[in-house]
Amino acid sequence: MPLQNRVDPFGVLHAVPERGLFMGNRGIIHDPETKTLLKKRLALHAWIICVCEFRGVRREPMGRNRPGGKPGWTELFFLDEVTALSAGHRPCFFCRRARARDFVQRFGVAFAIAEPRAPQVDKRLHKERLAAGGRAPVVAAEELAGLPDGAMVANGGSAYAIRGGEVLRWSFAGYGEPVGFGGFAGRPTRLLTPATTVSVLRQGYEPVWHPSAET
Repeated sequence: MPLQNRVDPFGVLHAVPERGLFMGNRGIIHDPETKTLLKKRLALHAWIICVCEFRGVRREPMGRNRPGGKPGWTELFFLDEVTALSAGHRPCFFCRRARARDFVQRFGVAFAIAEPRAPQVDKRLHKERLAAGGRAPVVAAEELAGLPDGAMVANGGSAYAIRGGEVLRWSFAGYGEPVGFGGFAGRPTRLLTPATTVSVLRQGYEPVWHPSAET
């Protein structure tokens, strides 16, 4: 039975079969005895995006992965990096150092910070993450074309990713067929991706997409 550790673009955790391309964490938020989530949904501000395979390390999801049989951080899974960014995560400096440095450097350019650091990114993101109490601002249909590729919006309870002047409907299994922005006219649409991350995307950061976005 799937564990409740699959993350949607809203930052909510689900129990579904699909695992996705990336793993990440928000600290220890599970009980290793029952492999179920605690009431809290975060244990730190550094929400990261990791690769699923790194240096041959094997982990037991929601198990005891620290010395002495202690629980390690809770493994979370994302369809792709676009999804993880929407949920408020950012690249990991341990297993994705080059990508993390690129993200933070572009963050520095976006906000005119000469020597940007990851904690500065985390502090800003934590105020904007929906799963941490942030709010999703409303965007008008005519503003969608101005959003960068990789940003995600919500409309009618569904999440969509901006790509190449169109939107792709998101699901745990992948993206649907692209549609134009016209169908969003007159319907309330909210920006899911944190404003800080949107600014980084505007500076040219290119997130990894699920293969379904290419078809």
